[in-house]
Amino acid sequence: MPRRKLRVKAADSARINTELTELRTRLEVHTEWPRAVLAEAEEAAERPRLPEYDATDLPLFTVDPPGSRDLDQAVHLAHRPGGGYRVHYAIADVAAFVHPGGAIDTEARRRVETLYFPDHRVPLHPTRISEDAASLLPGEPRPALLWQLDLDADGAVVLADLRRALVRSHRRLDYAAVERAVDLGGADEQLALFATVGRLREEQERARGGISLPVPEQEVEETLHGYVLGYRAPGPADGWNAQISLLTGMAAADLMLDAGVGLLRTLPAAPATGYERLRRIAAALDVDWPQAVPYPELIRSLDPDVPLNAAFLNACAGLLRGAGYHAFDESRGLPAPADPDHAALAAPYAHCTAPLRRLGDRFA
Repeated sequence: MPRRKLRVKAADSARINTELTELRTRLEVHTEWPRAVLAEAEEAAERPRLPEYDATDLPLFTVDPPGSRDLDQAVHLAHRPGGGYRVHYAIADVAAFVHPGGAIDTEARRRVETLYFPDHRVPLHPTRISEDAASLLPGEPRPALLWQLDLDADGAVVLADLRRALVRSHRRLDYAAVERAVDLGGADEQLALFATVGRLREEQERARGGISLPVPEQEVEETLHGYVLGYRAPGPADGWNAQISLLTGMAAADLMLDAGVGLLRTLPAAPATGYERLRRIAAALDVDWPQAVPYPELIRSLDPDVPLNAAFLNACAGLLRGAGYHAFDESRGLPAPADPDHAALAAPYAHCTAPLRRLGDRFA
C-alpha cells in the first residue's frame, strides 16, 4: 500500500539519533577511522598513481543529486563519423589511491559499501579520498578508468575500449537541471545527446526483454521539527543516466567473459509464483494489468508519480531477490556461471561504475 509521509517531532529526534547509534553498534558498523587509515589516505591523496594517458581536454560532465561530493562518473557524448554515437564514460580510479593489503584496503574490505542512515553517512573510503582527491569534481584533474563506447544509430554497442587516463570534469549538473534544459528546448549538444542516447538505450533494453524499475527513492530530511520521510519519483534524466551506467556494466561483463576472469552481478529469473503474487497485488491496488500485457510492458506504462503505481512498483522489487556476485577465473579452475545473464537486464552485467561507494566495483 502507499506509504504516508511520517513526521517525527523535534522532541523525539534525540531519542531516534540515540537508537540509530545503538543500531550501528549492534551491527558493528564502523563510523570512526583508524589513524593509520587517515594517514594513508592523506599520503595517497597527495601522491596518487597517475596514468600516462592525458584526456583532460575531453569536456566531461557529471550528473548527480544536488550537494553530492562523492562523484564516481563523468560522461561526454558525440556523434560518430559516419553515423552513430560515441560515449566516453570516466569512472573514478580508486585503485590509484589504494595499495593492496594497506590500511585503506583493509578498512574498505571491512566496510564493503557506503551506508546511509538518516543522521549519518558511513562512507566506504575516507572523505579525503571519496569526496576530494578521487572524486570527479569539476575543474580538477583525476585518475580514471576511461571507457569509449561506440554505438550504432540504434544505440547498440559496436566497440568497447577501456584505458586508464587522467581526466577533468568541466561541469557539474543535477537531474532536475538536465530535465529542465531538455524540456524547455535549451539543452546544449551534450545534454541533447545525453537524452538521445539514454532513450535509445531504453529501446535496446525493451528489445532485449530487460526492465529497469522506476521505484521511488525514499528521502529522509532533517528539519527544525525533526525528520520528514518522503519519496521522490525518478525522472527521465535519472533513467538516461542509469542507462549509460548499465551500458558500461554490460560492456564490462562482456570483456570479463571474453577474458575468462571477472566479477559478475547476477540475478536468477523470478519464479512463476512471484508473478502470480504481483498480479494479486496489482488487483488490490487497482493497477490495470491485462493478461495479454507482458510484465516489462506493464512496468514501462506506469507513472511512478501516481501513489498506487508507486506502491506496486515497490512490490515489484521482490522479483529481484536472489541477486548476488559471481567471481570467476578460468585459469584457476573457477568457471563463469553457466547462465551469466542478469535476469532483470536480460544480459550479463557487472557492477563497475561506483567504486567510491562499492568495494566490488574497484575489483571489477
